[in-house]
Order: sequence, then C-alpha cells, then structure tokens
Amino acid sequence: MSDYRAVRDNIIFGPAGERDLYQRIFVVSAYGGVTNDLLEHKKSGRPGIYALYASGKIGDEWREAMTQLQGKLHDINRQLFTEENQLALADEFINTRIEAAVKCLTDLQSLCRHGHFSLTQHLHTVREMLASIGEAHSAWNTAALLKAGGVNARFVDLSGWQCDMDASLDDRIMRAFEDIDLSRQLPIVTGYAHTNSGLMASFNRGYSEMTFSRIAVLTRAREAVIHKEFHLSSADPLVVGEDCAVPIGRTNYDVADQLANLGMEAIHPKAAKGLRQNAIPLRIKNTFEPEHAGTVFTHDYVSDTPCVEIIAGRKDVYAFELFDQDMVGQIDNYDRDILAMVRRFKAEIVAKDINANTITHYLATNLKTIKRIKNALEEIYPDAEFNQRKAAIVSAIGSDMHVPGILAKAVTALAERNINVLAMHQSMRQVDMQFIIDENDYQFAIKSLHSALVEVHEHGRAICAA
Repeated sequence: MSDYRAVRDNIIFGPAGERDLYQRIFVVSAYGGVTNDLLEHKKSGRPGIYALYASGKIGDEWREAMTQLQGKLHDINRQLFTEENQLALADEFINTRIEAAVKCLTDLQSLCRHGHFSLTQHLHTVREMLASIGEAHSAWNTAALLKAGGVNARFVDLSGWQCDMDASLDDRIMRAFEDIDLSRQLPIVTGYAHTNSGLMASFNRGYSEMTFSRIAVLTRAREAVIHKEFHLSSADPLVVGEDCAVPIGRTNYDVADQLANLGMEAIHPKAAKGLRQNAIPLRIKNTFEPEHAGTVFTHDYVSDTPCVEIIAGRKDVYAFELFDQDMVGQIDNYDRDILAMVRRFKAEIVAKDINANTITHYLATNLKTIKRIKNALEEIYPDAEFNQRKAAIVSAIGSDMHVPGILAKAVTALAERNINVLAMHQSMRQVDMQFIIDENDYQFAIKSLHSALVEVHEHGRAICAA
C-alpha cells in the first residue's frame, strides 16, 4: 500500500485489457509499519501505542507514541497528495480519527483510576479501535487519490466509526454494500471491520483477511486476489536465491493450511475456509510483476504429476518432551493433560510425535512459556522426565507427493550436508513431510531440500502455470 503508483498502475488498472475497471472490490491494509506502531511490532514485539496503553502506566508514553504516529501519517499524506486542498482534507480526516481516539483513551484511563472499573476488561475494545485507524487512513487516501485521477472510487468504512449499530461481520458488510453499484463504482474497503464479537479477538492480526474473505463470499465473487510484494514461490528467495525459487502457479487450499501451520500464511485458515466452501479460487499475485498470473488456490486441484511444490519451515520452535514408563496404555490421558496445559498457557502446536512412553510437542512459543507448562505438568506427573530444546522444522509440501522414494531422497539430501534429523513425520495423505533439525541447520536444510526436490525439475516460470 505504501507504493501508490504501483497499486494504481499494476492493480487498479492492471495489465492492458486484463479486465474492466469496475465490477471489483478492493480491501486494503494499512500502510507499511503503521499497524506495528498502533499495536506492537509483529516480529520483534516492540510495544506500540496499544502495548504502552495496556501496560497501565500513568505516564504519557502512549500519548507521545500517538503524536509520533500522527506525524508519520502526515508524512505519508505529503508523499501522496501534491495539491494543497487534497492534502488538507487528508490530514483533516486522520486528525479527526486520532483526536477522537486520544479522547476515548484518556477518558477510559481516567475512569479506570476508580476502583469500580478495570482497564483489562476494555483492552479488546481499545485494540480494535486502534487497529481501525491504519486501515481507515489507507482506504480513505486510496479512494481520494483514485477520484482525483478520474476513477469513481468510493470509500467504504467498515470500522464502525461514529456508528451505534452493533452488527455481525456479515451484517455490517451487507449493509455497507446495499447502495453500491459495482458496475460503475469501485469500492475501496477498510480491511478492519467492527463486529459485535470483535474481529481481533478471533483473528488477531489476520482480521483483514477475514474481512476480505467474507466480502468475497457475500458478493459471490468470481475470484479472490491477494496482492503481495513477492510471488508465492517454491522457497524463500532470500534463502535459496532468486534464480532458484520459482512461483508455484497452482495448488490447493490444503497446501495453504500446511503453510499456515508453519507461520507462512498465504491466507488465514479460517478466511480460506469460506472461500473453499464456496468454491471461490484464491490468487496470490506479485504487485510488481503484474503480467505474471501468480499462484491460484482451488479446493479441488491436484498436480497432474506428483511433486513437491514448496519447501518451507520455521525456526521459533521448542521441542517439549514428556517421558514416563507408566504412559504405556494410557497415552490418551497423558496427551489430554499436556494439551490442556499447552492451551492454558497459549502455546502454538506445530507438530507432535508419540510412541509407547513418550510424547513430544513442537511448540512455537518462548522458553518462559515452556517452563510454565513443564512446572504445571510436573505437579500431575511427578515421576515423569521432561526435556526441551530449541529446534527448527523444515517441510516439503505439495498437493500430491505420492512419489516412490521421495522420503529417502529427502533424507539423503540432508545427510549429504551433514544435517542430523532429530525427528521426522510423513502423513498418509502425502501432502507434506516434516523434518525436525537443529536450529543452526535451518537454512542449509531449506537449500538442500529445495535443490534435491524442486530445482532438479527445472520448472521454468511456474511449477504449474495458473
């Protein structure tokens, strides 16, 4: 969204003759880094305005952060609007939102200094309100810029701003589109939508994808398209090299789920569910290569020739192992208790191994959470042995990997790089193989598997042309 010229030329207008200007709906995200500033940094965890406010400190750190953000949004406006009148309107729009948010937060902070009111009870609402500012800013600007360029664009605000109507996501969308004529209007829609259940409570930072998905389903879209700054490729180009990575081209929603499990979401799994159930294809396109068809997900696609489509993985994993000789014949009881503790301390399960007397969970979490889970389980199983270690998971994924000897080929490729496989798993459905390795071997493993399972086939511009 930060590169308006690319959005306008490559997405809104698109390749010459590709499609008409209208009969489309655009759901936009915030400008780069803005949601991190509003909430917290998605990767580093650096506190944003929400995190500073939620800490409950009386100081003005969150106010200072809001003032800095306001200046940043003004800078973005200056880069986009060249005419003074347009710039003034853009600044006025975002100033109104920020000033109202500051007043709400100040009033709430004052109220919660009294013993009868708890800030914690209102934090979900605070988080939603702050998140909405980024998408509203981006959508308003985009609609205004397109109007100035002769496009009949319409700003569609789903954020619930100054609206006393409590509605479900579907109801809010349907009411917003009641009087929109898609044949001659181009809706520019906020990725955040205010709902009575709270969109972020269910989807956290994946809320815009849920909005996008429900709009596609409710308007019976022919296709849903997500524009990114890169292709969905056979591996991370930064790891295997841009010359070696190749766009996937075609695959299915099952592959999207495997990627989401590894923290590499093409789309949030719950957002994908609606598209899948309504047989709406999802296309991932590279904004900066508009002539390329990108990668299409459908519910029924299976590759004509069994093959690996992508090598992916994640490093932020702890292997948490519980061994107990008394487990034999009682695995279900142990597993139930472990899962209860993992859920209690909000760790994310990526994979799991079980044998007669040992259960190992591979958890995407931090060491502090691992220790809490361990301490709680030691009270239930005082005679059990617990072990944990940092690890990484690398996975070969494809819509159909029924290839004789593919597992042996993968293990051989890792062995040739002296990479020790700590554990491995291949399901009967043959859509993925997972290898647990030392975290330090992660990039070498990705390169090795990609070379042995993907690059040898010389796919060209896509593994399967979309």
